[in-house]
Amino acid sequence: MLTTDFRTGSPCWLDLGSPDIPATAAFYGTVLGWTFHPMEGAGGYGFFHQDGRRVGAVGQQTEEGSSPAWMIYFSTPDVDAAVKTAEQHGGTVRVEPGDVMAEGRMAQLSDPAGVQFALWQPGNTAGVDAVNDPNTLCWAELHTPEPAAATAFYQALFGWRTEDVEMPGMTYTVVSTAEGGDRQQTSLGGIAPLQSEDEPLRWVPYFEVADVDAVLGRVEHSGGAVVMPGMDVPGVGRMGWATDPHGAVFAVIRSETAS
Repeated sequence: MLTTDFRTGSPCWLDLGSPDIPATAAFYGTVLGWTFHPMEGAGGYGFFHQDGRRVGAVGQQTEEGSSPAWMIYFSTPDVDAAVKTAEQHGGTVRVEPGDVMAEGRMAQLSDPAGVQFALWQPGNTAGVDAVNDPNTLCWAELHTPEPAAATAFYQALFGWRTEDVEMPGMTYTVVSTAEGGDRQQTSLGGIAPLQSEDEPLRWVPYFEVADVDAVLGRVEHSGGAVVMPGMDVPGVGRMGWATDPHGAVFAVIRSETAS
């Protein structure tokens, strides 16, 4: 499970590029109850809060031709060294390492299959203020055409431990941080094969929620779309997939282990 200890390779931050920040903030406010707090002098970039805690962010979409998508940042003690490792194993750099004031140091990359992700070296900010609580990040899931190759790349980068789990129609790889003890207690996400030729390659954030179907209902009433209706997965919980009004994909889950 995720924690705010943010060990190496753990998802620690996420943000969203949007063509319309006010509309995006209003959507997630209705759907997940988040409040939006813009940063002064940051070109519209600001933080999503849940119960006064930072749980993500949104900024202006700037890359021409790109589609709005959630970007997941993984913690590392040394961004520059991690970038070199990624390049040595077939990754490419999209945004070179750079300091974000005194908050930390970041870089954005693509893995060998072209899936975008980011690195974060903590400074004053280690990451989001809450995970696993209602309406916060609880899981990160990679959808890729070659799970074994993706697993090898991220293991080289972060030292992740893995465990293959047989699920209907596929083998799902659960990944855990290299350190922290029990593998199940340090699990952070999974790697899944594509289910069709036209399925996009991507990292998908999962948000813990109290009522999956209620959230999906709010998605539809707020201009988003339900990609996968609520479904029960034995031993996991009830989950569904959705997009916001600009097409950014996210998932919601009521975990069986949720209190």
